[in-house]
Amino acid sequence: MFGKRGNEGFGKSGAGAPPPTPSHAPTPTPNVSAPPQSSTTLMEPARESASPRQQVTPPPMQTPQRRRPARTEEYYDTKAQVFGALIDTIDLSQLSKLDGESAREEIRDIVNDIITIKNFAMSISEQEELLEDICNDVLGYGPLEPLLARDDIADIMVNGAGQTFIEVGGKTIESEIRFRDNSQLLSICQRIVSQVGRRVDESSPICDARLPDGSRVNVIAPPLAIDGPALTIRKFKKDKLTLDQLVRFGAITPEGATVLQIIGRVRCNVVISGGTGSGKTTLLNCLTRYIDTDERVITCEDTAELQLQQPHVVRLETRPPNIEGEGEITMRDLIKNCLRMRPERIIVGEVRGPEVFDLLQAMNTGHDGSMGTIHANNPRECLSRMESMIAMGGYTLPAKTVREIIASSVDVVIQAARLRDGSRRITQITEVVGMEGDVIITQDLMRYEIEGEDAAGRLIGRHVATGIGKPHFWDRARYYNEEKRLAAALDEMEDKSKV
Repeated sequence: MFGKRGNEGFGKSGAGAPPPTPSHAPTPTPNVSAPPQSSTTLMEPARESASPRQQVTPPPMQTPQRRRPARTEEYYDTKAQVFGALIDTIDLSQLSKLDGESAREEIRDIVNDIITIKNFAMSISEQEELLEDICNDVLGYGPLEPLLARDDIADIMVNGAGQTFIEVGGKTIESEIRFRDNSQLLSICQRIVSQVGRRVDESSPICDARLPDGSRVNVIAPPLAIDGPALTIRKFKKDKLTLDQLVRFGAITPEGATVLQIIGRVRCNVVISGGTGSGKTTLLNCLTRYIDTDERVITCEDTAELQLQQPHVVRLETRPPNIEGEGEITMRDLIKNCLRMRPERIIVGEVRGPEVFDLLQAMNTGHDGSMGTIHANNPRECLSRMESMIAMGGYTLPAKTVREIIASSVDVVIQAARLRDGSRRITQITEVVGMEGDVIITQDLMRYEIEGEDAAGRLIGRHVATGIGKPHFWDRARYYNEEKRLAAALDEMEDKSKV
C-alpha cells in the first residue's frame, strides 16, 4: 500500500455509524496519466423499419444499459470527504509507477480503509459505486468513464457540470451523468488535451484533441462558454462498419453496395457529401476497403479517424497554432506536401476551404481514385460549395474555368443523410458527366425515396434506380474488368425499382 502515513490502523471496509456532518471543502483533482481502455464508436445506425418493397434485416438489439440512480448532494459530499482523505494519504509518485489495474487495486484498498475509519454508512452497492467513481477521477476521465465504455453511444455532449447529453441510435437524449462542479469538468478537459500536447484555459479557451482510442474531442472553456466548460466527444468505433453491414441496416441496397464497391475499385475520384453526423467518414472508410493492397495511399485529416487496412498507408494530420499563434500546419500544406510523396491515391478526411483546389488538381494529375468529404445537403450543392471554397482561397479564375476543373476532376458524388428519425441513408449516387455551356451536368444512378412513416414514427422508403444502364465511368469499369458486374448490379437495381 502506497500511503504516506504507512499503516495507521487502516482496516478493511465495513459498515459503521451514521455519517458525520458533510464538509464542503474543495477537493483537488490529481494529474495521474493512465489512459483508460474503452470501446467507442463513430456512427451507430438507428433501428430501421423495413420498406414494404424492400426487406431489411434489422441490426441486433443493444443490450439495455443499467440506469444509475440520480446522485444526491449527500453522495457528492461523502465522495468529497473520501477523495480529500485519499489525496492526503496516497503517494502519487509511487502510484504513477504502477500499471492501470494495479493502481486501481491500490486506490480501492485505501478508499475501503477510509470508509471504515470514518464510519460512513453505505450499502455494498453504494460503496462499489463510490470506489469506481474515485478510481475514474484519479486514473481516468471521471464521470465520463461509463459513457466512454458504452459502445452504443456515438456522441457525448457536456454542457457544463450539471448537464450531459448523449446520442444513441441517432437520437439525442439527456444522460444522468453530472460532474461535481465546473472545476472538476475543466480539470478532466485539461487532462484530455494534455495528452496531445495542448492546453485549455482562459488564455487558450478553444481546443481540439483526441482520446488515446482516436475519439475526437472539442473543448471550449470560460470565458467563451458562459455556463461552464463545454466538452464534445465524437466517439471512435474500433470495429468499423462495412458496406455489408450498411446493407443490413438498410442504409443501401445490396445492388447499390455493389456499385459503390466498383466505384472504389476502378479508381473513380469520389466526393462524399452530407451533413454533420450523416456518416460521411464511416462511408469513406467503407470505400477504402476496396483499394488494392499494392497502392500507396496518403491520408490528410484534421483529426486522424480513417482506418485503412492496406499495408502501404501514410497518415498525415494538421497541426493548430501554438499559444503564440505560430507553427500552424493547414490541410492545404499537407495536400501540397503529399503530392511530393509519390501518392497513388490521396484521401482527405474533410475538405473545408481552399485546399479543395489542390485536391482537384491532384485528381487531375494522375492521382485517380482520390477521395474526400464535404458538408453539403445534396450533390448539386456539393459542387457549388467546391466552387465557393475555391473563391475563398483568393483565386480570380473565371466561374466557367472553375466549373471545368471540377467537372474534369470529380467522377462521383455520394450523398449521405441523417433522416429525422435518426436513421442514416445513402440517398444519392450521382456521377458528374461534364459541362454543357456554363453548367456542370450530373446524372443520378440511384436515389432514396421516402414513402411515409410507420406507427412508431420511423420513416419508410426505398432505393430506386434512375434507369441509367451505362454510367459515364463505364470505360473505366471495363478497364478494370468490372463492366459485367456493374451492368448486372444496375439491371437488378432497375428490376427491383419496377416491382
